[in-house]
Amino acid sequence: MSTQDAPDQSRWLAFTHSAFRRYWAARFGSTFAVQIVSVSVGWQVYDITRNPLDLGFVGLAQFLPAFLLVLVTGTVADRFGRRTVMGTALIAEGVMAALLLAFTLSGSTTVWPIFVLLVGFGTARAFFNPASSALVTNLVPPEHLANAIAWNSSAWQVASIVGPVAGGLLYGLSPYASYAAALIMLAGAAIAALSIPRPEQHTAAGQVTFASVVDGFRYIWREKVVLGAISLDLFAVLLGGAVALLPVYARDILELGPWGLGLLRAAPGIGAIMVAMWLAAHPLRDHAGLLMFVFVGLFGAFTVLFGVSTMPWLSIAALLLMGAFDMVSVYVRETLIQLWTPDALRGRVNAVNMVFVGASNELGEFRAGVMAAAIGTVSAVVVGGMGTMAVAALWAKMFPDLRKARHLDGRV
Repeated sequence: MSTQDAPDQSRWLAFTHSAFRRYWAARFGSTFAVQIVSVSVGWQVYDITRNPLDLGFVGLAQFLPAFLLVLVTGTVADRFGRRTVMGTALIAEGVMAALLLAFTLSGSTTVWPIFVLLVGFGTARAFFNPASSALVTNLVPPEHLANAIAWNSSAWQVASIVGPVAGGLLYGLSPYASYAAALIMLAGAAIAALSIPRPEQHTAAGQVTFASVVDGFRYIWREKVVLGAISLDLFAVLLGGAVALLPVYARDILELGPWGLGLLRAAPGIGAIMVAMWLAAHPLRDHAGLLMFVFVGLFGAFTVLFGVSTMPWLSIAALLLMGAFDMVSVYVRETLIQLWTPDALRGRVNAVNMVFVGASNELGEFRAGVMAAAIGTVSAVVVGGMGTMAVAALWAKMFPDLRKARHLDGRV
């Protein structure tokens, strides 16, 4: 075998395991469906109320369950079969998609039922996320884990490219079609998840106590490198996230319509999948911490550029680069968490991580909606991007061990 062939073969290491292939299909299908629902709900709510604040409430309704249930969802993932938890959560998400379809068919123009269903959707995701994130480590050997994490991220990113475009096209054709498609995707994802062979899992032992429930928080607090990586992503995306306001840009600023909204939503995923594919074959070998800070700062800079742009091609290019830069942060954070955390703690640690991720995404959408209502959409995005750059600089000083981290497996 020539050395030129090695990178191509090493890129697909995780897919040599049948359990991972089914897992990846479930992640892809569920994320595809979530993206369709997200685009459809955002457009539907804004079409009814024309109030950007309501777009913020869309994010808040999905974040609150993960936040309120963090002590429960992580414990469930560590004490019960993660595959079963993952599949059950996907079934629950399918029920919520079916109810959203029924609501839309009713022709109602009252938005509060949508928010109630989004809370149900967020509750299912609150159980799905820590179980699925922790499960990947049980499906591949440790030496293939970094590759699996890169492909795991790519499942989300590929679906984030196709899902929003499909959601925008389907919603433009018919709102009913978009929710029906999401329901079908979630059903397929549930079948794929439940077909994964039961993996070996080191479950948490002993009675459930308050101390055992909060062990995930304690671990993260002790491991300052992990704490710095998780909190950096939290505040960077919390401030720099502009996804919630894309319906405003698509309708009022760039005048692109539902199909254009799908393109805007897909652009960050296109950039991210390019980086994920690169990282699958060329994992970070050195200076991981420093690179993470650099790319978070660039994410903030291009958020500012997107905020001020009034040209569709420039806006899409800025979103594409935002996704590419953010992918580096995601890769470093997820690899650190999975490689550094004992298996019996992974569910609880991933539950905490998912709250941080949810806060940076869904709560970030709420932040964007509130700021847009107060100071205007463009100002909200620009100020958020500048805040992200400031966070990257501040965290580099506050967490020197993370800045100096050279390798992702705990080696100096």
